[in-house]
Amino acid sequence: METTGIVRRQTAERMRDALERLVTEQDVWVSTAHPDHGPHQVPLWFLWDGRAVWMCTSATSVTARNVRKEPRVRLALPDTFDVVLLQCEAECFPDQEVPEGAAEALADKFGWDPRVEEGSFLYVRVVPRTVRAWRGEPELRGRVIMRDGMWLE
Repeated sequence: METTGIVRRQTAERMRDALERLVTEQDVWVSTAHPDHGPHQVPLWFLWDGRAVWMCTSATSVTARNVRKEPRVRLALPDTFDVVLLQCEAECFPDQEVPEGAAEALADKFGWDPRVEEGSFLYVRVVPRTVRAWRGEPELRGRVIMRDGMWLE
């Protein structure tokens, strides 16, 4: 990995860059765990609403099973040279109980509305508690940009 020439960003710039990626990216890696079945990781589409990440998955998926049992999840945006990792708390909503604004925004972003599909889906709202962001080794120190749900300035 080539890290020479990387200029270390200040916390405020890292926060702005991470928030921009949360708005513009479409995919996120979701890591969950179950006390009896172990860890699980899957990519999902997501929507950032300004405070939380919204995702949707089959109500019978491993991800759905895991977040119902253990609401602590980790998310990773898909770029190893511009890392954004989120430690979050998840809240689950059956497809017919999801807040209207969240379901509409997700459907608008992706052109797909699980509420009209056959089968049942689970909407998952994840609120970040800790966010880390870095580009290469020069930024490892100071990579925490959110702690205890509060952005660091």
